[in-house]
Amino acid sequence: MALSGKLTKKLVENLGAGRHGDGNGLYLVVDASGARRWIVRVVVKGQKNKKGGPLRTDFGLGSADLVTPNQARERALEYRRMARQGLNPRYNAQQEVPTFEEVAQQVHIERLPTWKNVKQGQQWINTLRDYAFPKIGRMPIDSIGQPEVMMCLAPIWTEKNETARRLSQRIKVVLDVAKSKGFRSGENPVTAIKDAQVLPKVKAKPKHHKAMQWQDVPAFYAQLTARNAMAAKALMFTCLTAGRTGEVLGMRWEEVDFENRIWTCPAARMKTDEEHRVPLTDEMLSIIEPLLAMQSDYVFEGQKRHHPLSNMAMLMLLRRMDVAEATVHGLRSTFRDWAAEVANVPREVAEKCLAHAVGNDVERAYARSDLLEKRRALMFDWSQYVASGNIRDA
Repeated sequence: MALSGKLTKKLVENLGAGRHGDGNGLYLVVDASGARRWIVRVVVKGQKNKKGGPLRTDFGLGSADLVTPNQARERALEYRRMARQGLNPRYNAQQEVPTFEEVAQQVHIERLPTWKNVKQGQQWINTLRDYAFPKIGRMPIDSIGQPEVMMCLAPIWTEKNETARRLSQRIKVVLDVAKSKGFRSGENPVTAIKDAQVLPKVKAKPKHHKAMQWQDVPAFYAQLTARNAMAAKALMFTCLTAGRTGEVLGMRWEEVDFENRIWTCPAARMKTDEEHRVPLTDEMLSIIEPLLAMQSDYVFEGQKRHHPLSNMAMLMLLRRMDVAEATVHGLRSTFRDWAAEVANVPREVAEKCLAHAVGNDVERAYARSDLLEKRRALMFDWSQYVASGNIRDA
């Protein structure tokens, strides 16, 4: 038979910050952050506090996301019974401990609003699903130590080092959250493994996107101008703006200021999470202005009406053109090489064109200009060069 109390499931989910009584010493505590946990206040028979009065103690019963109201009432009743017998629940209670997977899934749900996008959130839980859950997912969270963490990390540490590092970070987060909710104590085993340098050092091999040499760009661009496909137009615009694939393909008409010749890419689509202004040249405008006639939500519309071009469209076009020595992202590197070797502009101007953060935190705090007009001059020269039709000397 279920125990009764004042708090309904709906109240538990919606009450604001504060301590809310359920009855018989059981409380729901809602933090300012929105985190919800159960506590029970008991008086331990025969035990005194420092002032000689009855020993009243609060005990955590777990997160309200993991422990139902009825489970909390049952545990509170168990604690009160022990207290009446003179037993301190801290040392005598049998706490129901969730598994690693249960806590991980809850952490994933709690952090959904913080992910940059759905894909990022899915990648976070998928790493644990693939490499941790099969080995430690069903284990009680308080029984996971260094050997269990090593079971997950060691098999992939050298072959998939970047994945293993991300896995270790995510296991650490899950264990830290479990500790904050009273399900664990002591040092995080992931930290202990790192500090002890148990796992071998793996030298990361830098992965560079294949990039076209800047001398080859005019001839390549001339080939693109002979194509009418939307992918070709998007690739031409990407080449001229040195933008990222997602920034260009997600471009909407309301982001374009034709009067001031500026495309403003919103922070939500930028890798840096900061709005980025791109000066538009005559060549860039000649690509996008005819597309206004399509009356689409997106500048570069795909096969579906009011949907953007596929993010693989430009890469597949490169493959059809037999351009094996370059990637779409590599065109950014091509522009950067040209800016350094030919345009000879200050580093910060070229880096701003690529929407890269320049300098340390202090320098960026003072350098608040995005150098738009200096970048406008540089992008004009780049557009002139790219569209020149020059073919690289043999």
